[in-house]
Order: sequence, then structure tokens, then C-alpha cells
Amino acid sequence: MPHAQFDPTAREALAVTVVDAKTRKDLSWQQLADAAGLSVAFVTAALLGQHPLPDSAAKAVAALLDLDEDAVLLLQTIPTRGSVRGGIPTDPTIYRFHEMLQVYGTTLKALVHEQFGDGIISAINFKLDVRKVADPEGGERAVITLDGKYLPTRPF
Repeated sequence: MPHAQFDPTAREALAVTVVDAKTRKDLSWQQLADAAGLSVAFVTAALLGQHPLPDSAAKAVAALLDLDEDAVLLLQTIPTRGSVRGGIPTDPTIYRFHEMLQVYGTTLKALVHEQFGDGIISAINFKLDVRKVADPEGGERAVITLDGKYLPTRPF
């Protein structure tokens, strides 16, 4: 039976433990995702407290990280989502995403509504991919794909 968390502190504390174990064991997010059998974006989000993991994935990741049975159970609970507290983010990487939405948020909204109509892009029925590619002008570029199901607004 699915169970939900209503206080984010338990999952936040577990995320700290996970990151510590990951660091001590010199594991990558991809290695943890491979063990879980799920995408690296989903597993990373789950281990940072934003999604529940299926039982087999929770057990596989916990085994790699030497987490106890309580952690396995907690990894399977539906969390209180939202990793960025109120206000403008202070972490430079997270702030840049905030900045991107400040600059392009209305553009994205206008284009989505023009192409799909009134509705939203789901963050639940969703896929995320992050890739590093060469920049033809030198250096590297980040290609971030946000792939969410369109959900139309329905009159009732």
C-alpha cells in the first residue's frame, strides 16, 4: 500500500545520508540508476527526496549504499515535493534555471498555449534528460530535455 510523507524533513535527512554514502563509496548517480533499473534523472530525484522508488529499486540502491531497512521503506514513501524553498534560489546552478524561467517563462507559456491550447505540461507524467555536447565554438553545452505530457484544461 502506498504511504505518503507530510513532513519533508525525513526525506531531506535521508537525502543527506544518501549523498554522504554515495560520496564515500565514490558512486555516480548513473551507477545508482543502473542498479535501480530506472532513468538517472528519476533515481537522482527520488534519492534527493522528490519521488518514491519501487520496492525492488529501493532495495537495490540501499544495498549499494549500505542503507538499512528503515531507509528502504522511506525511499518508497510518496514525498512532500519541492526542493527549492520559497524566494529566489541562492545556489548558482539552481538560480540559473530560475533565471531561464524568468526570461523564457512567458515565451514557453505563449508557445505551449498556441500549439496545444489552454492547459499545462505535467511534471508527474514527465521525462528529463541531461546531456553534455560539444560546442562548435569551443567548450561544452548542456542539452536539457523536459518531456511532459500535455494536460488540457477541461470545463466542468
